[in-house]
Amino acid sequence: MNGVDATVVAEGLRKTFAAPDGGVLRAVDEMTMRVRAGELTALVGPDGAGKTTLLRMMAGLLKPDAGRLRVLGFDVAKHPQAVQDRISYMPQRFGLYEDLSVRENLDLYADLHGVPPGIRRERFARMLEMTDLARFVDRPAGKLSGGMKQKLGLACTLVRSPDLLLLDEPSVGVDPLSRRELWKIVQQLVDDENLSVIVSTAYMDEAERCARIFVMHAGRLLAEGMPAALRERARGLAFTAAPPAGTPARDLQARLIDADALIVDAVPRGGTVNFIRQPQADDRALGELLGDVDCRPRGEELEDAFMMLLRQQKVARAAASPEPAEPSPRAGAHGGPKSDGADAPVIVVRDLVRKFGDFTAVASTSFEVVRGEIFGLLGPNGAGKTTTFRMLCGLLPATSGHLEVAGVNLRTARAEARRRIGYVAQKFALYGNLTVRENLEFFGGAYRLRGNALRRRVAAVIERFGLDPSAISGLLPGGYKQRLAMAAGLLHEPEILFLDEPTSGIDPLARRSFWRTITALAQDGVTVIVTTHFMEEAEYCDRIAIQDGGRMLALGTPQAVRAQAGGDAGTDMNSAFIAIVEQGRAANRGAVAGAGA
Repeated sequence: MNGVDATVVAEGLRKTFAAPDGGVLRAVDEMTMRVRAGELTALVGPDGAGKTTLLRMMAGLLKPDAGRLRVLGFDVAKHPQAVQDRISYMPQRFGLYEDLSVRENLDLYADLHGVPPGIRRERFARMLEMTDLARFVDRPAGKLSGGMKQKLGLACTLVRSPDLLLLDEPSVGVDPLSRRELWKIVQQLVDDENLSVIVSTAYMDEAERCARIFVMHAGRLLAEGMPAALRERARGLAFTAAPPAGTPARDLQARLIDADALIVDAVPRGGTVNFIRQPQADDRALGELLGDVDCRPRGEELEDAFMMLLRQQKVARAAASPEPAEPSPRAGAHGGPKSDGADAPVIVVRDLVRKFGDFTAVASTSFEVVRGEIFGLLGPNGAGKTTTFRMLCGLLPATSGHLEVAGVNLRTARAEARRRIGYVAQKFALYGNLTVRENLEFFGGAYRLRGNALRRRVAAVIERFGLDPSAISGLLPGGYKQRLAMAAGLLHEPEILFLDEPTSGIDPLARRSFWRTITALAQDGVTVIVTTHFMEEAEYCDRIAIQDGGRMLALGTPQAVRAQAGGDAGTDMNSAFIAIVEQGRAANRGAVAGAGA
């Protein structure tokens, strides 16, 4: 380490990019920070905060426009290669070669880094043991689950032993079990090798694991400190509220979060609602808002402090440059309230099976979804939920079983069913150089909307989602890009909306807004099928299904699923999910062992 006590020292660091509208985007703006050696450090912040740009400058891949940046004692602008020789960097989209095996990918990256054969053998053995990939060394990377791919990417990043490891949101799109395994590996490296790690993350529970946290917003540093010190910002302001019997937690959450003069943030959690009151909130007004709701104090969390910082920054920016108020999601732009037939199933799945050769991806799955229901499809990477999702959308035929969507049998009339559904993919194909209106007109044309019908629908979704029709789509913040994706998916007024990990990679503030929109859609009679790896989001659903290994492990309300997990695991959905999957895998191993006896 050359005796340096800091891995990174930045002073007045700035990086700008030319924006498509001819302006200048300040990705990192006058950043000053000091990252200590031998620690696990987190960068957190909303979309567009500058986290990735900062990491790329640390890695010597981008040159600062102004200021000074020293990494491992080297001036990165003058000696980028000296820095790159001693660090490892895992970007969000790590470049695995999917037609190469696990071992061949490791060999390729070892060749690129010039790792000698002796060191290579020892390093490979350690990485394969830590990532639990030793059993899969001959499997093509393209055949691995999402979580296993991330672990392989981390192993390839670490084929040599670096002085500094940079990780750019390594667990985005990864299920809770795989996230836990990834963080176990990282923590082991910090403990065993005294490795310095800087990680950007959208998960506050991950940031909580770090020794120090830097909170970023719009390229600037909002706050820094140890997790405990940052949590202090929310001391005495954190509460939990139990909704009245028969009232979904998401309805109470919507009521609280709309009262932004009194409430900083509110989110469903374990059947209740965790909220943060505004420091200067009037007690009488707060009491009127809560009414007869049972409310009690709780311990403050890091996410509470993070949401307070984001809200304060949002208010400050609005005061500095006033913009039209963000509209609340509203009903009426789709087709009116639920009908009396709300309890009739609009999706019917019976004994659904999908095989790929000898491999069974989905094994005899059955469930129903009624109109206006929010139904969550959850499971670890490789569980079969994406295959189930694609069959429901009519994108993949079933091997056997009955599948009915919007009253249409998908085995005999897939094209007709697809006209009655909307689909928002995880990576929505926006045309970044087109305006919001131009994107919507393009997608409306793809749905065969023309003339007055197209103009009416474009105007309706622009109003509903609070979009600026003249805004360049590529310059929209992540949350607004997701709104535009939703608007495009609803242009043809579908009865059912499929959302495939819609909030992956977007910050908590944007996720709150997104789920308010989904709740409003359900109240309007739209049936919503959603996949997600954020277990807190399962609390917004009327019912959820948990799959693993192609089998259904749990099906019911969030409360019922938490109860199925039992014990302490039933206190929150993240713990319940992990417990149910682990119980299912243990039972399956026992059944296999019994059959072989």
